[in-house]
Amino acid sequence: MKMNRIKEALQEKGLTQVWLAGELDKSFKMVNAYACNRKQPSLETLFRIAELLQVGVKDLIVDNKED
Repeated sequence: MKMNRIKEALQEKGLTQVWLAGELDKSFKMVNAYACNRKQPSLETLFRIAELLQVGVKDLIVDNKED
């Protein structure tokens, strides 16, 4: 199962979901769904989030598959 680390990355940078929502021109509700892994952002949005947070896209993705 793939999950994202958007919430953790925001906390590490001292930024808020409200700030990210404004930067992405998306609703807080949508960004919160991304951050809480209820929804996954499109690749385009994921790349934009990585750019805004100044992290690599790989840093935003966690692969939790069981071996």
